Amino acid sequence: MLTNKDMSLIVRGRLYSSCVQSSTLHGSEIWAIRKENEVALQQAEVRMIRWMCGIKLQDRVPSKGLRERLGLDNIISVLQQNRLRWYGHVLQKEGNDWVKKCMEYEVEGARPRGRPKKTWRDCGKNCQACKLNKRMPWIVIDGGSR
Repeated sequence: MLTNKDMSLIVRGRLYSSCVQSSTLHGSEIWAIRKENEVALQQAEVRMIRWMCGIKLQDRVPSKGLRERLGLDNIISVLQQNRLRWYGHVLQKEGNDWVKKCMEYEVEGARPRGRPKKTWRDCGKNCQACKLNKRMPWIVIDGGSR
């Protein structure tokens, strides 16, 4: 169905967004994603978009133009929007809720050598820096709500 030439590109884009993209990003709200994971997601998405449009790399058509034809957002921005939506739900929970306690939990003891692992809160600060919380202005990543 995604490569069916009888369907318009917009319909194929909506089908891709509702089926493929949503199952690819299932549970992504809590991923502490690294840069190489972001790159792999973007590469997979671009391959799928080119396959759906029937365009090869040799045709030298920019991916941004293909996304616009299909009416799709970048997969990383969708991932960040999902993350911010989930964070908004967590902020609205009661103070004694286990999810909120997990977000605020500090591990005791000595930390191993090297750079600390990327936390979900670090990802949230990155989302806020991208100004994606315009749709959800109540979210403040520093630990509180408006």
